Amino acid sequence: MNIKIGIIGGSGLEKLNIFQNSKESNIHTPYGKPSSTLITGSIEGIDVAILSRHGREHTIPPTQVNNRANITALKEVGCTHILATTACGSLREEIKRGDVVIPDQFIDFTRHREITFYDKFEPDNLKHTPLADPFSEQLRKILIDVASDLKLNFHPRGTVITIEGPRFSTRAESNMFSFVGRRCYQYVGCA
Repeated sequence: MNIKIGIIGGSGLEKLNIFQNSKESNIHTPYGKPSSTLITGSIEGIDVAILSRHGREHTIPPTQVNNRANITALKEVGCTHILATTACGSLREEIKRGDVVIPDQFIDFTRHREITFYDKFEPDNLKHTPLADPFSEQLRKILIDVASDLKLNFHPRGTVITIEGPRFSTRAESNMFSFVGRRCYQYVGCA
């Protein structure tokens, strides 16, 4: 199987000059334009495509990010796996600034953006998306093994809580999210 990694990252990731044979591509999808052009190339023999989630100049607020176009654009250039980074903060004291968290669950508290590719039921093609375990266990294992080999400060499990940015949480909301995270970790394993 040929592997091509898609990376959805923050603004500036594409400026790292980490590619061999880099190329910039403008992709149009049935869902509109992705957040940025794609920079493709290879890193140590692995094909990679990078997309800036908030645009190259960080001009797209979180609620306006066209996630469906971003995913579709990466698929159209042949990506088989997608890694998405985030760096907003932690509600757990044991997760320090600079630590890497390899999430196994998410909680979506957004209200204003598209959350599915299947927003219409076609009579012969009903789609319900199972999300009990939303992240690839195979990819998570690879990331955990690599983080361990590199001796990074990392956490092999975690729950990403997504809110409707660019507004951050109130103290009451953060307390609620922190409480929910602790309860999930202790009782149902979704840390």
